[in-house]
Amino acid sequence: MTPLERTILRQLFHDREFAARVVPYLRMEHFHDDAAGKVYQLFQAFFEKFKALPSFAAVKIGIDSIRNLTEREATSALETLKEVEVEPVLTADQNPWLLENAEEFVQDRAMYCALQAAIKVMDDPAATRHVIPDLMKDALAVSFDTHIGHDQFGDADARYEFYHKLESRIPFDIQAFNQMTKGGLPRKTLNVVMAGTNVGKSLFLVHMAAACLRQSKNVLYITLEMAEERIAERIDANLMNIPIDDVNDLPRSDYIRKIIALRAASTGRMIIKEYPTGAAHCGHFRSLLQELHLKQNFKPDIIFVDYISICSSSRIKMGVNVNSYTLYKAVAEELRGLAVEYNVPVFSAAQFNRQGFASADPGMDNVGESWAIPQTADFMFALVTNEDLEKLGQITVQPMKNRYAKRNSFQHFLVGIDTDRMKLYDLTAAQIAQSQSMMQGPQPAKNASGYGPPKAGSVFGSRPRRPLASFGKPTDDSE
Repeated sequence: MTPLERTILRQLFHDREFAARVVPYLRMEHFHDDAAGKVYQLFQAFFEKFKALPSFAAVKIGIDSIRNLTEREATSALETLKEVEVEPVLTADQNPWLLENAEEFVQDRAMYCALQAAIKVMDDPAATRHVIPDLMKDALAVSFDTHIGHDQFGDADARYEFYHKLESRIPFDIQAFNQMTKGGLPRKTLNVVMAGTNVGKSLFLVHMAAACLRQSKNVLYITLEMAEERIAERIDANLMNIPIDDVNDLPRSDYIRKIIALRAASTGRMIIKEYPTGAAHCGHFRSLLQELHLKQNFKPDIIFVDYISICSSSRIKMGVNVNSYTLYKAVAEELRGLAVEYNVPVFSAAQFNRQGFASADPGMDNVGESWAIPQTADFMFALVTNEDLEKLGQITVQPMKNRYAKRNSFQHFLVGIDTDRMKLYDLTAAQIAQSQSMMQGPQPAKNASGYGPPKAGSVFGSRPRRPLASFGKPTDDSE
């Protein structure tokens, strides 16, 4: 047993605050001496069960009561306990020094033990190698956190600095979205775009991913709906600003020349990963992130998941009889947890139910599959279209939930959409005026595809509507 180990053990018996910091991370296998590890094991068991410091007499009784100890092991443990008991106790002024050295000791020993475990995994033909990154991650996560909460009055200065600190965000390339989110997407958030079938969910995710790549961000695009190559084809059309049908017609030399020019204009990278529909969950995504970091030194700035309704849950096993609320609540919470764990925004999509697809004014109650998705999301909006807007190459964006600004502070607005080039764009004042003039004229009757205004007396028709003249303008409604 080293002098530092002896000092750490003595302070554990004396200082409850020191023990509360160290015990969650220190393990018996971290000690060089088996006898010291056995003494600590008994101390840890008592401390975690009774939330109090054991006496030396209690640990001595614990040593005597262990049946599988040999006489030699018991004698060695008792001698170690005597050495610890006579060790001088450090003063309060010396505690910071001991805490710093104890943290370094635990970190070093945790890494050493993790490496030993990794070697055993490599030597075992039946073991899976995928556990090795987890072993390293757990060892590197050792930290004696000194933060024990925020003091409402004592930390007022720090809080004021936080209020005025510019938060790291990923901006949109469409001005109205930046106004609505106060500058872009914050990290550690779950953001969801909603739309009906074949309206533009994947188009929006593709456009946003391409916009982030232009900003030199690292982008991870996870698709559970289309093949990797199809997503890449759409992103090519967006980045090259050519119709998607023309991408396949480009000669190889022209295509490579455009790719080289795009690569020179951005320092970001994009990885597109395909999973089978309904078969992947956040556990798979987490493993992918670890592999990308280890093998390619790739850490994303934003993650796109296309889309949330066809993900599975890592907590709810396939075949278990659960309702859709429970399932998609778990999926949404796991995606948001992934965003927090990796300090990135996650952007996904969800579909309308049948009523939402047929409505010109859908709400959060029109989310397909589960009401739990809008409950968990930080930012959520819908894409709504009709025949008139399609002719103009425009689409309506309708905010549904926004934790980045005051509730109802921004209502629906129009953006341009180019389905050939997989792009969205800001509209000019003249284009918005043209759309408003057309939409204020006679309204088309609802057809079989669901376009047109809702039926009179329906739950959607009874909602208060905002005047079309206010499209794209924020309101002054407070929370």
